[in-house]
Amino acid sequence: MTDFTLQATKLEGLYLIQQKVFCDDRGRFARLFCQARLTAQDRPFVIRQINHSRTVEKGSVRGMHYQSAGYAESKLITCVRGAVWDVVVDLRPQSPTYLQWHAEELRADDGRSLLIPAGFAHGFQSLTNGSEVLYLTDADYAPDHEAGLSVNDPALSINWPLPVKNLSPKDASHPLLDNNFRGVEL
Repeated sequence: MTDFTLQATKLEGLYLIQQKVFCDDRGRFARLFCQARLTAQDRPFVIRQINHSRTVEKGSVRGMHYQSAGYAESKLITCVRGAVWDVVVDLRPQSPTYLQWHAEELRADDGRSLLIPAGFAHGFQSLTNGSEVLYLTDADYAPDHEAGLSVNDPALSINWPLPVKNLSPKDASHPLLDNNFRGVEL
């Protein structure tokens, strides 16, 4: 029996994962990650870090984060409590979808995750109070190579479902795109 399926999105390399959720009178069970299954589907993913965030207030935004070339990371994102509007932006300059964004609503009870390839910026907006997100990454955090995009950049025109609020000082200081931006070469 298949424990999850991969569904391609409009951005090359970005997949929505639909887990098979098993429910009974005790509750539910879903496999969130299976390296062998991803490798068998030509999406190998070796976990280097597992991160967890809790966002207290509905409408809060975290993002849009990425790491520069040589330190770029793939991510597997799962909402484990509440709901989030999860957004990615393709930063690969050779990609036909360069600077395009894609979003998915992820809910703790929907059995869905996003498999984000290296070379993408990532962020999310909490749709509920107390949302929690689990991030599996295939690269170590490299603070000297982290960067971000403005969540309100008119060049991206991300359609946030709620008014953006509670940006961290670092996230609020991310620059707008300009002619000097070169993306993330992989």
